[in-house]
Amino acid sequence: MKLSTYMTEEFIFLDIDSNDIDSLIKKSIDELAKVDKKLVSIEKEVTETVLKREHEISTAIGNGVMIPHGRLGGYDDILVALVRVKKPIKYEIAAIHKEDDIKYMFLILASKNKNKLVLKLMSAISKLVNQKEFLDKIDIEIDKNKILKYIKKYEKDVKDTITAEDIMIKDVERVYENETLEDVASKLVISDLPGLPVFDMFDNFIGEITPRELIEYGLPKYMSLLGDMSFLATGEPFEDYFKNENTVKVNELYRKSVLTVTRKTPIMELSYLMVTKSATRLYVVEDNKFYGMILRKDIIKKVLHI
Repeated sequence: MKLSTYMTEEFIFLDIDSNDIDSLIKKSIDELAKVDKKLVSIEKEVTETVLKREHEISTAIGNGVMIPHGRLGGYDDILVALVRVKKPIKYEIAAIHKEDDIKYMFLILASKNKNKLVLKLMSAISKLVNQKEFLDKIDIEIDKNKILKYIKKYEKDVKDTITAEDIMIKDVERVYENETLEDVASKLVISDLPGLPVFDMFDNFIGEITPRELIEYGLPKYMSLLGDMSFLATGEPFEDYFKNENTVKVNELYRKSVLTVTRKTPIMELSYLMVTKSATRLYVVEDNKFYGMILRKDIIKKVLHI
């Protein structure tokens, strides 16, 4: 599947001026309705649907790009528009809780039964905008036909099957084996993830560290042998942890045995692992190289609730 198949010059809008994301979406849909008459009668529904989805979770993906989208009842078409913003708009990338300057918006409209196609289009857009040369070209281009040609030149063919690389989180906070407990605690809090990948000094993926390892380290070693914990109420909580948080290293605590998949692992296999292994996360790794991470909620958010 190629992204350009679903794009035309008339759905490319240059230098739309807005101060916030909501007004950018509204103005873009208004411009779309002027060139696509099928949207005129349902413009209000389209706007409400896209904004509702955007308010649930940001569709910003990094590199100054966002992909708002809406699935509509009674709309039997698929539409992809490209909007270049006149002035960058500050907006959060939900997956990594970081702010980005939005310069481009790919807006996708589709019928309610086109989940799979919408996801593949989002994957195609992600692959396209990860190429800096492409973004540099369209950043200054004023000819819409040339922009469409750049899309055709730089786009990647996307396979029909939904795989790990379509839904994985790529920008994940990294932990290195020589970091301290204090370093890890800070990263776990900021990232708000159930676990973080651990790497050696050569950037090889070697395992993960989770809040459980930190909490276990703070408990007295003899606790597992006792049946009654009531006496601990008067003790100093996590005394060992606070004594050693700046000296104990990750390589003493991290989990070496974790569930990994490849970028081409199909969505059904990912789901099967999540269910049968009671896994809350999977790491996307090939030849010790880390590519991303998949959480249970990613399957809900990016597949079941696009």
